[in-house]
Amino acid sequence: MPVLELTIAERRVFRADAHHLNPVVMIGADGLTPAVLKETDSALKAHSLIKVRVLGDDREARESIMTQICDQLNAAPIQHIGKLLVIWRPVPEKQRAEPEADRGGKGVREIKILKFSKNGSGRPEIKKLRVAGNERVTAGGLIKRAKKRQASKKQG
Repeated sequence: MPVLELTIAERRVFRADAHHLNPVVMIGADGLTPAVLKETDSALKAHSLIKVRVLGDDREARESIMTQICDQLNAAPIQHIGKLLVIWRPVPEKQRAEPEADRGGKGVREIKILKFSKNGSGRPEIKKLRVAGNERVTAGGLIKRAKKRQASKKQG
């Protein structure tokens, strides 16, 4: 995967945003393992902009780790200062279903009600009810409309 290219202005904004962040991934003596890559990927999915602390004194090794992370996770290198690496990747758009299509309209939802048999040995009866936004289901399974809000008598 290619490394994302950012302009200087975009990189400056991300550096400013990352200033107050704490490192969420630490790379130890074992270096860049598949477990570290997996953890970095999950952190990038959650936060988009992360700091990585590399516990090593070799600057070239830290630079190679940063390029490997950016290549393998399709991320952009923002900053390498000391033992801290700042990495950014855009958050993927989540696939969301239309909420109104699931509910059948605005404020309408479908509710399942179980009615158990009186003798206890029979199968329960399942009823599906459509409840509007201004209605509620009682404990007995009845649908009641919500009462209008009463005006305060202490208005003066």
